[in-house]
Amino acid sequence: MTEQNTRLGILLMVATTLIFAVQDGISRHLAAEYNVQMVVMIRYWFFAAFVIAVAARKAGGLRAAAATRQPLVQGFRAVLLVAEICVMIYGFTLLGLVESHAVFACYPLLIAALSGPVLGESVGWRRWAAIAVGFVGVIIILQPGFGVFQPEAVVPLMAALMFALYGLLTRYVARGDSATTSFFWTGTVGAVAMTLVGVWYWQPMSGPDWGWMAVLCVTGALGHYTLIKCYEVAEASSVQPFAYLQLAFASALGLTVFGETIRPNVAVGVVLIVAAGLFTLWRQKVKGGG
Repeated sequence: MTEQNTRLGILLMVATTLIFAVQDGISRHLAAEYNVQMVVMIRYWFFAAFVIAVAARKAGGLRAAAATRQPLVQGFRAVLLVAEICVMIYGFTLLGLVESHAVFACYPLLIAALSGPVLGESVGWRRWAAIAVGFVGVIIILQPGFGVFQPEAVVPLMAALMFALYGLLTRYVARGDSATTSFFWTGTVGAVAMTLVGVWYWQPMSGPDWGWMAVLCVTGALGHYTLIKCYEVAEASSVQPFAYLQLAFASALGLTVFGETIRPNVAVGVVLIVAAGLFTLWRQKVKGGG
């Protein structure tokens, strides 16, 4: 991999995290006014159309994109992701962007912890130590022993666990399916599943909010496009640490646009979680195992 490609990959990952952070801000705004299921359903309609358009341009077209020997796992992955998005956006309405993302940042540690039982990968003592440090960070954020524990904080933690499982299943299906196939199933099955739920929660939307919904749909497609391009030009291990910038960008939006604050315990917890997450990524790159 050339240095130029790695640099381009990093720039694309930074762009992706910024786009996803903007998406989170718009989702927080819309979910405060309308039902979460409806917001995600409309977003997924556009996402499915984008996925189908991308697949149609590939060799073999839609038939090749849809072909898989793992339909149950692919379908479960898609439903898991759309459910995770609903849970996370609900978390935004309860806790805001700063604290939701602070807790959600532990998902790479959950992936590392679960890669053994789910994928049969070996996790050495150093990575287990980093995972433990990261979860100390989560506990500091949650403050379970100070009488001010927020039950709402469990919501983004649940989203992190769902997203970690989705990530592991994505790695699992990659052993037999192309990225195009996984992307196709994610968009189409997710849209169908979300429509079956969301259509019952339809609410009339104001003109300006339809504008925000349009931006949400476009940023969703654009973010996935830049992410795909990012992994095409650079190795995942080189760009993955920069995914943590979504936490910084989303927090900046929460502070400036939504008037949120960062509590000292959240700041300390985030430092531990991100440091532990970066260490596990580094160990994975260096040793591949532990």
